[in-house]
Amino acid sequence: MQRIHKLAQSLGGKEKKAAIAVAVLLGFGLGFGIARLMAGYIAYWGVVSGPFLLTLRVASVATVVAGITGVASGYVLAKGRFPGRDLLETVGSLPIILPPTVIGYYLLEVLSPGTLAGGFLTRTVGHVLVYNATGCTIAATVAAYPFCLRAARTAIEGVDPTLEQAARTMGLPNWRVALQVTLPLARRGIAAGLTIGCARALGEYGATLIVGGDINGKTRTLSLAVLDSFTTPERNTMLLILVLMAVTAMTGVGLLGRSRS
Repeated sequence: MQRIHKLAQSLGGKEKKAAIAVAVLLGFGLGFGIARLMAGYIAYWGVVSGPFLLTLRVASVATVVAGITGVASGYVLAKGRFPGRDLLETVGSLPIILPPTVIGYYLLEVLSPGTLAGGFLTRTVGHVLVYNATGCTIAATVAAYPFCLRAARTAIEGVDPTLEQAARTMGLPNWRVALQVTLPLARRGIAAGLTIGCARALGEYGATLIVGGDINGKTRTLSLAVLDSFTTPERNTMLLILVLMAVTAMTGVGLLGRSRS
């Protein structure tokens, strides 16, 4: 900025006017080019808005549920001393390893009202849990959960135990130590896991297709709509939105990781 300021001071009156004119022309040209580029995307917003808003709603609920259960499970695995801890983490991490279609198949077996477990859950909840937005949310939650779990366990295990012990010597019970000491100190790692889990929920496809179906206006999320509209012009808008979501999520992870160092 100082070099630019010195350069501007060294320019004469005519040179300054010429520089301003060039800057204005470049600004108008850049703005016009961006407007022309975005015009095609905005024109198809009416088609894309439904899947986009459904995706946001599903991913938001899934991130909250996966975050709460993942952090709680991560805390138990990090602080608990019982046999089978690693096995439980492995089971919780299966959605990372197994293909999404396999996860969707097992979810369908559990949630479908035609099965024993699914029938019980349907009667308990009061409505069917598949082929609707609820099924999409469950699939996204299962996909996001292992990322929240593993990040939370790693972050909580990295907290200095002497700080927790100092809080206990001050008379704080274990639940207050967890809420006021452990979790705040592990917040960056937990936030990174939530960010990655949210990104995974946003892009969930395979399990959502099996559990939620591909019903236009009801269960068609943005990931499903991309494939359905792959030969139509609005696919570019959907792809752009998904890329922007991914870039935003990964930027958040990068900033969290940088702030930790």
